[in-house]
Amino acid sequence: MIEQTTHVIVGASLAGAKAAETLRAEGFDGRIVLIGAENELPYERPPLSKGFLIGRDDKSKIFVHADAWYQDNSVELMLGRQVTRLDRGTHTVELDGGERIRYSKVLLATGASPRRLEIPGGGLDGIHYLRRVTDAERLRSALSSAPRVVVVGAGWIGLETAAAARELGCHVTVVEPRQAPLLAALGPEMGGFFADLHREHGVDVRLGHGVTEIRGATDRVSAVVTDDGSVIPAEAVIVGVGARPNVELAAEAELPVDNGVLVDQSLRTDDPDVYAAGDVANAFHPHYARPVRVEHWANALHGGQAAAKSMLGQSVSYDRLPYFFTDQYDVGMEYTGWFPPGGYDAVVTRGDVVGKSFHAFWFHGGRVVAGMHVNRWDDGVGAAQALITSRTMVDRDRLADLSVPLAQLADPVPH
Repeated sequence: MIEQTTHVIVGASLAGAKAAETLRAEGFDGRIVLIGAENELPYERPPLSKGFLIGRDDKSKIFVHADAWYQDNSVELMLGRQVTRLDRGTHTVELDGGERIRYSKVLLATGASPRRLEIPGGGLDGIHYLRRVTDAERLRSALSSAPRVVVVGAGWIGLETAAAARELGCHVTVVEPRQAPLLAALGPEMGGFFADLHREHGVDVRLGHGVTEIRGATDRVSAVVTDDGSVIPAEAVIVGVGARPNVELAAEAELPVDNGVLVDQSLRTDDPDVYAAGDVANAFHPHYARPVRVEHWANALHGGQAAAKSMLGQSVSYDRLPYFFTDQYDVGMEYTGWFPPGGYDAVVTRGDVVGKSFHAFWFHGGRVVAGMHVNRWDDGVGAAQALITSRTMVDRDRLADLSVPLAQLADPVPH
């Protein structure tokens, strides 16, 4: 009897669900097993800090597929289960109940986990981390009755939850140790734009300060203490200080791990039968000629699809530029590109920054390495992507000039 080909996906996430969908769409007729630690159907995470958090979006809207889709497409969905071991020697994954499943190929889509605050009072009730649906549900309940909220960390999660808390009527203080929000992603120029945006909407933004202690009364949060001795009263604290990739399975299986599971441009590890996608994957990017790990929705969406095709033996070069978006108050933003710390030498804006309708472009050596738009949906990020991938030398004055169509700027600089 010929053993059935089985592809196992560890992580019932967006990346995992899109991988399962793509396997079927590409004609794979073997067994697909999709294993998730949560009890929820695979879902998309961006609404957790946006519409779902403030109660505008119904829970049903966050799911990748309806429940019936998995049965209709013969995808075995195992929810509320942990994979405890990846045994490459026997080609099996072991589950928390001791069950073993033999795989032909396995995809690690295990995501990332929030970094925790290791400070006095860090375990008090009323401290919230946002990663799962249940986290968002608890936080929404807390915000409905917490007049004062402190957000620790001014990254994407911190700022989006700060905006949500303000929309729900809370008094919000954001504490960030660096000199601007989103410093690693956007630098001080555009990080400063987001600081101003939140101040405009009544948020107390405190930059250049860390949190040293969280105080409580009867085991519940009552205040946050910063490194300058300030005591900020709070009934709820939201912590958004980054995430760490969930690499434990890969590391224990002795796969290369460095800020994620290291994979090539086809999203394959150095084991030809083990792949990784989404937040956990530190994938070699052909454009940058180095591994890049991206923790955003689009990477999970497209990475899961690319990994599935690669698992089927198709030639895959996952070269999509990093992309992310945010919605805060009256600002909708899309960003594309990437640069390492210190990897740009100028920022050029095009449009009305004060009026919140503009593009921004990051330059290095005369070339655009990243671009974003704020409320400029007609031209979006497509032109920025073209400039980045073409590596064209761009005249900064022409780029800043709204009378010059963006599409023309991919042409060589006139001499």
